[in-house]
Amino acid sequence: MKIALAQFNPTVGDIAGNARRIAAMIDQAADAGADLIATPELGLLGYPPKDLLLKPQVVADNLRALDELAARCTRIAALVGFAKGNLQEVGRPLRNCVALLAGGRVVSRHAKQLLPTYDIFDESRYFEPGDAVQVADLGGRKLGLTICEDLWSLARVNGRRLYDTDPVGTLAKAGAEVVINISASPFVVGKHAVRTQLFAEQARANRVPVLYVNQVGGNDELVFDGASCAFAADGRLIAQARDFEEDLLLVDVGGRGPGAGGEERISPVREGVASVHAALVLGLRDYCRKCGFTDVLLGLSGGIDSAVTATLAVDALGAGHVHGVAMPSRYSSGHSLEDAAAVARNLGIDYRVIPIDAIHGAFESSLAPAFADSDQPPGTAEENIQARVRGNILMSISNKFGYMVLSTGNKSELAVGYCTLYGDMSGGLAVISDVPKTMVYKLAEWLNRDGERIPRRSITKPPSAELKPDQTDQDSLPPYEVLDAILERYVEQEQSAAQIVAAGFGREVVARVVRMVDVNEYKRKQAAPGLKVTGRAFGTGRRMPIAQRYRPLPEGDFLS
Repeated sequence: MKIALAQFNPTVGDIAGNARRIAAMIDQAADAGADLIATPELGLLGYPPKDLLLKPQVVADNLRALDELAARCTRIAALVGFAKGNLQEVGRPLRNCVALLAGGRVVSRHAKQLLPTYDIFDESRYFEPGDAVQVADLGGRKLGLTICEDLWSLARVNGRRLYDTDPVGTLAKAGAEVVINISASPFVVGKHAVRTQLFAEQARANRVPVLYVNQVGGNDELVFDGASCAFAADGRLIAQARDFEEDLLLVDVGGRGPGAGGEERISPVREGVASVHAALVLGLRDYCRKCGFTDVLLGLSGGIDSAVTATLAVDALGAGHVHGVAMPSRYSSGHSLEDAAAVARNLGIDYRVIPIDAIHGAFESSLAPAFADSDQPPGTAEENIQARVRGNILMSISNKFGYMVLSTGNKSELAVGYCTLYGDMSGGLAVISDVPKTMVYKLAEWLNRDGERIPRRSITKPPSAELKPDQTDQDSLPPYEVLDAILERYVEQEQSAAQIVAAGFGREVVARVVRMVDVNEYKRKQAAPGLKVTGRAFGTGRRMPIAQRYRPLPEGDFLS
């Protein structure tokens, strides 16, 4: 039996468009001689549909589309992901399902068993897990049909298994000849290696071939990397689709087992900083396309963050759709304008200079009477005026021409609040807000691998917001190598300050960084959505309260 793994790029909520794309891939797979085509999880709705699922009409429309696709399946069978109502009187109202379509009808429906509720996932908000695992029959062949998390039953999160049931093992014991998993698994740097290790383990443990088809494309802050793959019953990787683009991969599950003929394709998968670049480019392109924007706008400061963001935008949209604005103040160094102009020239993008000194001065004059009542010396309030002036300029150009503003702050800055609300945080998408500063430098070097796109000085000079004379980031922040190491432990690994200190970091710097992270939650709640590339991004996967006073309890009798 030849099975086609059809990874495609759905748009959330575009049921008609998604159905048309699935129909086209059904025809393509049939023409290629496939007997069965598998498409990604909730492919009719796009993943994640979130609270669109609460609209009864959305669910009704996706069921209607499923019936139309079923009628089309006369030359080939298909697996299509959809949502349907839970017919039981108790439980959540919906089920996340896969339908087997063949002979012009819906042959069987199978509900997802394991519903993830960690990180960005919140499936128990909408779905009731399936009642039982059942093998599907297709012309006498027994298929084990699973959905995304069902294949992760052996995985460990934070050192522990999350589930006491194993859908794959149950299907194998019920006689499944092959396990097919339709998935929507978001990209995280390094995650594909974890997937392949886990899926190979499932195949070996259950002595059954495992086929996995993944969604591809960007939907809001999530990026899906595709890289669908197949494993023989002995755990060998025998086929792999391309990453970060649509693809149709044929796998022959014959009498000698998948891959026996040696004809399957194994496409290379990008790793490390190359995969981060691919994810950011795809996420930015799809966010613009799916939201209806053709052009983007950003402030060019001459620093590394804005230069990297501009280069990613060109890779995503083309130079003709990227617009840069330099907005020098009285504190801007000469090299800042030179480097901003250089990156614009290197990339071939539209570039203009709008000085802000006069506007800055007008703000100061207008605020002087109010500020005179304060006994505090000039400081952050005065510095942030510049950032807010720049934010207003960018938003005004955005309103006039319909360009989407990209904010350029990185994860390290966002973590500790080294950014200005309604200033440099203004924008429709925060492209590198999940990229730590140390990774920004690696990304810049990678972007320059074939020639200088980002000026060398933007990479080598000390980073600075230039909001006061001779300012550098390290005036108020630890070196970024130290800061990022602490942030990874505190934010991504949830280590306590005491654990971080025990790992060799200075007590005072750890306490200061932890405090900055905790008190700046209110800023992150108001930030533009950002593209997720690490294991723990600021956004829907990290839900910390703003008004909270948790501090680790002291030793001894703390009530006295």
